Formats: sequence, C-alpha cells, structure tokens
Amino acid sequence: MITPYFLENFWGDKNNGFDVLYHNMKHGQISSKELSDFIRERATIEETYSRSMTKLAKTASNCSQLGTFAPVWDVFKQSTEKLAACHMELVRKLQELIKEVQKYVEEQAKNHKKSKEEVASTLEAVQNIQSVSQALQKSKENYVNKMLEQERMRKEGATQRDLDKAGLKVKKATESYKSYVEKYATAKTEFEQRMTETAQKFQGIEEEHVMRMQEIIHSYSQSVEETHIQIGEVQQEFVNNMENTSVESLIQKLAESKGTGKERPGPIEFEECNVSIATEGAKPRKRKTFAIPGRRRDKDTDSTESAEVEAVNASNGAPPGFYGAIDLHNANVPQLDEEGFCIRPEVNENDAKENSFYSSSDSEDEDEPRKFHVQIKPVQTNNGTHQQKVTIDELKASIGNITLSPTPAVHMKKNQSSDELTRHKIPQPSFNDRLACNDLLSLDPFGPTSTGSSSSLPHSSVPLPNRPTTPLGTAALVPPPRPLSRPKLPATKLTGINETGRPFSPPKVSNSSPPPAAPLARAESSSSLSSNTSLSTSNTPTVGISRGPSPVTLASQDALPIAVAFTESVNAYFKGADPSKCIVKITGDMTLSFPSGIIKIFTSTPSPAVLSFKLSNTSRLEQIMPNQQLLHSDSSQSDTNTKDFWLNMSALTAYLRKSSEQNPAASYYNVDILKYQACSNGIQSTPLNLVVYWKCAPTTTDLRVDYRYNPEAMQPPAALTNLQVLVPVNGGVTNMQSLPNAIWNAEQNKTLWKLSDLSVKSENEGSGSLRAKFELSDGPSIPATLAVQFFSEGSTLSGVDMELVGSGYRLSLNKKRFTSGRYMADC
Repeated sequence: MITPYFLENFWGDKNNGFDVLYHNMKHGQISSKELSDFIRERATIEETYSRSMTKLAKTASNCSQLGTFAPVWDVFKQSTEKLAACHMELVRKLQELIKEVQKYVEEQAKNHKKSKEEVASTLEAVQNIQSVSQALQKSKENYVNKMLEQERMRKEGATQRDLDKAGLKVKKATESYKSYVEKYATAKTEFEQRMTETAQKFQGIEEEHVMRMQEIIHSYSQSVEETHIQIGEVQQEFVNNMENTSVESLIQKLAESKGTGKERPGPIEFEECNVSIATEGAKPRKRKTFAIPGRRRDKDTDSTESAEVEAVNASNGAPPGFYGAIDLHNANVPQLDEEGFCIRPEVNENDAKENSFYSSSDSEDEDEPRKFHVQIKPVQTNNGTHQQKVTIDELKASIGNITLSPTPAVHMKKNQSSDELTRHKIPQPSFNDRLACNDLLSLDPFGPTSTGSSSSLPHSSVPLPNRPTTPLGTAALVPPPRPLSRPKLPATKLTGINETGRPFSPPKVSNSSPPPAAPLARAESSSSLSSNTSLSTSNTPTVGISRGPSPVTLASQDALPIAVAFTESVNAYFKGADPSKCIVKITGDMTLSFPSGIIKIFTSTPSPAVLSFKLSNTSRLEQIMPNQQLLHSDSSQSDTNTKDFWLNMSALTAYLRKSSEQNPAASYYNVDILKYQACSNGIQSTPLNLVVYWKCAPTTTDLRVDYRYNPEAMQPPAALTNLQVLVPVNGGVTNMQSLPNAIWNAEQNKTLWKLSDLSVKSENEGSGSLRAKFELSDGPSIPATLAVQFFSEGSTLSGVDMELVGSGYRLSLNKKRFTSGRYMADC
C-alpha cells in the first residue's frame, strides 16, 4: 500500500486542498487524451516512413539490370522492402494501442463523473467550513472591537448609561463569537471526516490512472523495441548478403548469364589457289544483308521472304502506300563488288553541295558516280473525318516503339503577364458564392466585386464601379462647397422612390397605425469631421476593458478581485426587401483581467487556489474555442446551457509574470480566455434592420435607406452609438441633395451619414429613413453595396455570461459590448 500522501498534504488554513485534488483528477483525463494524440502522431510518422521506404525499394528495382553490379540491386530492393514492412507492422500495433487508449479515456470519463457525484458532500463541507471560518473571523474582530471600545469608555469616564450600552454590545458580540466557535467545531469535524475519505479516494483514482498510463507506455515501448529488433535482423541479413556477394561471385554470375560460348576459333591452313577452276566458277556473291530494302531480285535464291513482308519491313510498320511509290525501275542502283559490298558513287565538292544526301566515298577507284531516285507521295488530307482517324493510326504504326526524350520545362513568355495565367488557372469565388457560404468576414463592400443588386443590368455594357479596396476614413471626407444660389432643399423634393412599407422581420407589434417615416433626430450635418473613428467595416475595438479590477495587496486576506469582458462582433448582409435572405454571423471574445498585485500572491504561494468559472447560456453558442494553454473543461458535462472551466494556474502565473516583465508599470493585465461563435436567426439577430432602394436614371439617381432598431436582438437592449452609413455612388455625381444632411466625398464617390445614438427612446422607436438625390453627368449609376458602422456598450447579442465558482476570487467588474463587423446591404 502506498503512503497516503494526499491525506497528509492537502489541508492548509484556507482549506483549498479539495479544489486542487479535484482539478488534478480532471488533468488525468487531459493527459490520457494527449498521450493518445502522441501515439497517433508517432503512427503517422511511421506510416510516412514506411511508404517512403517502399518507394525507395521501387527505385532500386528500376535501377540498371545490366553490368556486373546488377545483382546487388536485388539485395537493396529486398532489404528496403523488409524495412518498410517492419515500420508498417509498428503502425498496425500503434493503431491497436490507440484503440485501447480511447477505450480507457471513455472509462476514465465515466469514473470521473461518478466520482464527482460521490464527493459532492465533501464539496459542501468545504464550502461550509470556509464560510464559517470567514464569519468566525469577522465575529472575532467584532468582539475584540467591542471589548476595546468598552475599555476605552471606562478610561475616559463615560456615563453609566453609555457603559451599559457598551456592555450589551460586548455581550452580544461575545455570544455571536462563541456560537461561531461552536459552529466551526461542528463544521471542522464534518470537514475532516469528509476530506479524509475524499483524499484517500482521489489518491486511489490517481494510483489507478498512473498505473494504466504506465501499462500503455509499456505496450508502446515494447512495440517500438520489437520493431527495432526486426530492423536489426533485416540489417544483419543485409550485411550477410553483401558479404556473400563477393567480387568473384559477381564476375562468375555475369560470365554464366552473359557468356557467348566456350569454343575458341579453330586453326585455318593456307590453301593454294587453282587459277583455272577459280576463273570458270567465279561468280559475284550476293549478300542479302547489304541489299536495298524493298527490292525483290529474281536471282536471289537465298531469300525466303515474300514481297509483302519485304514491303512492310521497308515501311517501318506503316501500311502499304503510306510513303508513296519508290521508282526502283529507273533508279540508279549501286554496283556490287565481288564480295557483295555496295560500291559507293564518287562525288566531288560541287556535287556534295548540290545534293547533301550523298557523302564522300571511302574508296577512290570507282569509275563514275551513280545516283538513285526516291519519290515520296504526300498523304491526302481531304478525305474527311475517316481519313483523319486512319492517318493517326498509320502514324502510330510508322512510329513504332520510338521512345521520346523527356519534355523540357515550359518557360513563361516574357510578354505574357502572370495575371493572365492566374486568371485562367485560379477561379475566384464570386460575391454571391461567398454569401452562399456565409463567408461574411471575407467580403469587402467596396472591393472590385460585382454585387447581386446590379444583376438586372447587362454586364457587357455596364462597367463595374471603381471601388477602392481600403475603406475610406472619416478624416478624408470633404464635402463640396455649397453654391450661394442653391436654396435649402424642402422635404417634398425627395420623392423619387415610392413610400412603401419596410418588410422588416420581426414586425413591430402595435395597435395603432405606424407613424410616417422620419429622419433620425439631431443627425450630424457638419462639413468637417472631428471623429477619428475609421469607417472600416471590419474595425473592432481592442479586446479588453476600460478599467481593470480592484487593486490587491500581498497582505490582503479577502478574495482576490478579477474582471471579465465580453466583446462581440456582428456581421450581416441584407439582400433586398426579403428578410429570409439576410445572412448573419456573430463572433465573440472573453477576456479576464488581473490586477498587478495578484502576481506576487501567485508566485509566493506554492499552490494558489484554482480559478474556476461557469459559462452560462452556452446553448446559444454554436462553437466555443478555449485557450488550450490556459483553460481546461470537463467533457462529460451534461448541461447544454452551462459549461464549467478552470485555469491551469501554473501556466497562468507564468503568463502574468511574463506580461509583468514586458510592461512593469501596468496596473492590470488582460488574458484572452476563449473565443466563440453565437447562434443566429437571420434578420431577427441583427440589432439594426436595413432595406435599400435605388432608382437609377440616365441623369439622376434616387437613394433611400430604411432602418429599424431591433432591441430583441440584444441581451439586454442597449443603444447603438457612433452610427455611420457609407454609400458609394458612381455615374459622375455633380450635385447631391439629402435628408438628413449627408457628406459627399467627390474624390472617393461616396456619401456619408453620421447619426446620433439609436435606441427604443429614439423618435419612432428607432425607425427612420435616409434619402438622397444625385444629379449625374455620366449616368446611369450602378447600385452599390452600402456599409454601416455602430458600437454598443453594456450588452451582448449572444447573452452569454460568466460567474465564478468556489472561493478565493471575486468578480469586481463584468464588461459587455458589441460592435458592427462587416455590416452591409444591397438592393
């Protein structure tokens, strides 16, 4: 039996031992998963190595089989194939081991869940003694203060009445102090009993866990060791084969396999020539080997081939007639000498220049040069499709088994731009394709992409608007000067677009008829912009909080203060007046903030209390991505609406210490804890509903933007601030009239509305319209995508929240905010 280390070392004055042991048990499950991932990665490496060795073995088999060294390649091939098989066998063993680890992980999760239920009473006892201890401490301090107050009054000669009152307070404080002492004794007994049982239980769980992990590691090491033994055997076999493959054996194999015979040439004696017999019987011998191909000689009695066979051979496998007719009858056939060799015609330098098909003769004793004429008829190409197919087949037959050399690399022409090649090779997804994939974060509302709103216009005749890729900053907006003779625009002139109801969803529930559309109150109309806020639709504030948590000192005995901030970004695309076409994506970040004084407490405490928290309303989240280096969670949690997390305190301490070294003057430090994506329900999840109307004529363009504040999208409802609407308008705008007043930027061809805060307290409950009429010199305009920017404090769109679990920490600040990401609308 192992010494009960857990029972002896996890008490302490703050009674945090239970938290440490419980979270240590949870870390065991993380270790099991990480070990499984490690073994899986090793199996992947071994499989890759095995495939590479198999490919290398094929390379050895493709090496030259000619020459004396050829048998050695067979040795390399066999040895390499055996090595590949050894590593593939290790892959199989590791995959079986991974299955065992996965089975253990599942059993471990069940055991942890069961243990969590069994130690619930211990957790209650821990919380009870911690709360009683705090109350006892405060009661003691109150008792001491009352006693000191009574003693001070006696020394100062207070009245008897005041002394009696002080005595009553002392008596009450004494009774309260004694009662908490008794409660603490009861809680202490209960705590010690439960903690003793739980400590032993936790140690038993860890003993079993470490034992199982050692068994897995033993199987792992045994599999690797067996593979190494097999590799050693293959290597030894390779060495033996190479030793047996001596130089003599290689020479002998080549002599036996490639030998040309053992009979040496016999002796030849001198034979005296009989002149008379030789003169009568001498005839020129004919050597078929050097005869002209394709010619059948009448007197060639040695030939056994038919005329058809000779014709096929002469054409290199091509059908008869493919090369045309060869006129052998009129050809100047070279003369044969008495040995059957061809007598080459003699040519001079001029002849060589006139006909390069002839070369210089090796002998100089021929009488006169002779030539032969070859006529090649071209293939007829006007026989239609059938003739083309036949030509291909004939060409293949004529080529035979000719092997071509590798094709050289094709280099790009210097006068051909890489953009042209890229445009054909890499098709880019269209604007509508990216919307179909809900990829709002990759859209640029002012990029060179055609929008769906201009689909009614012929693309061949209407050029795309010139939209800069970088969104316009507000500091660059300068309106054109107002003509002195231009009167102020009455509201009745902006009637280019019919007043139709805004089909927002969800609809506003009201018993009375809706009020007429009206502009936002106090909309900015100043020609100069003092705000430095960028109009980039992807601009989001820095994750963090405006102020840090409460300060903390090393001597503080209270719970340590921390702060939390939730920052979300809503990306939306509104298409026309159909609410069902609205695409929404909501993402968020959670950040914890720690005061600088907490670092000294973490570094000076051997085992600081584990920081645990519960995330609520998680059923509204599609995905949670925790910071895996700092944050852990229990995968066996069954509640879909909440999720428990706890921090790796050693990793957190190291991170905070590093942050302190980089910025020692900071009063607090922010730590990114997790990111998430919230569920969305189309237009109902957007805090600001939009509908855009365009009316494009050759000389004018009428624009109307209807908007409605949607408090149902926020938890809780909050005002939208820094509201700005930016719309590109092309067609050569010469004049603009707008309600409320907007700012026109002639250089960027954009108009900007800057509006006041929007909430349920705004006019018409946050509903209204923006109108503009543009006079054009080069119309008509092409409907473009507008972008909206806003900001909101004190609320989120997901409703996710956080609360601390356990003692040791307190939440001094909970900050919530959201902002617009890519918030766009088309007609």
